[in-house]
Amino acid sequence: MESGGGGGGEQVVVITGCSQGGIGHALAREFAANKCLVVATGRRLDAMRGLEGNSFFLQELDVLSEESVQSVMANVLERYGRVDILVNNAGVHCVGPLAEMPLSALQHTFNTNVFGSMRLVQAVVPHMASRRKGKVVNIGSVSCMSGSPWSGVYTATKAALHSLTDTLRLELKPLGIDVINVVPGAIRSNIGNSAIANYSQMPEWKIYKPFEAAIRERAYLSQGLKCTPTEEFAKKTVAAVLKKNPPAWFSYGQFSTVAAIMYHLPISIKDFILRKRFNL
Repeated sequence: MESGGGGGGEQVVVITGCSQGGIGHALAREFAANKCLVVATGRRLDAMRGLEGNSFFLQELDVLSEESVQSVMANVLERYGRVDILVNNAGVHCVGPLAEMPLSALQHTFNTNVFGSMRLVQAVVPHMASRRKGKVVNIGSVSCMSGSPWSGVYTATKAALHSLTDTLRLELKPLGIDVINVVPGAIRSNIGNSAIANYSQMPEWKIYKPFEAAIRERAYLSQGLKCTPTEEFAKKTVAAVLKKNPPAWFSYGQFSTVAAIMYHLPISIKDFILRKRFNL
């Protein structure tokens, strides 16, 4: 077995979705700053610029492919012999009205955000269970605390991931594995750009043509002037995850408090606020 520096006390962290400019990239750098050995993964190696040095092991990973997941896991186990922490961060945005959204777009978003995470969980958990030690971190979103217009698909995938995380927390605890639901608020990242790129591939809306400007604006909602810097979010999140007894739920970032309040409001009041906000 290749040493790779994994024989010491460093924790081996596997992170999905580590493209430069995103949350995963910032998390990778912060884990490395905390003396962890980071397996940073992404669909393209050249998209993970800035993750250099002995602390990083870069891997090309397509979370949609079972074969790709198994291949990367084999490489990680050959190099380090273990996985201490899995961070399911890879995800795509999807903006548009549900009644006109192509079903293929819905399926791709669920396949990436939900099933992609579960592919990694099923690949990593057996190794963690054999050591009776490990942590699974799923990156959710405050958006599913209060579903808003034009982002129903993305919100639904994160709500599904939250629910799966709650179940995993109970099922994996007897195996010695902690599960943490990390719930970002509005964090500065490249997800707004990816949302616009995906939006440009959508068909022309018919019944929602009058709302086209508002729908396009929704893609940038989390990237406003007051959104939380990625590095700040990463620092707070990594500190929480690395605790001996990590929290089951960790939320941080712009709108996280507002979203929690919205969650507890009566539906009629919640709908009134959202209709006013999105001019419906």
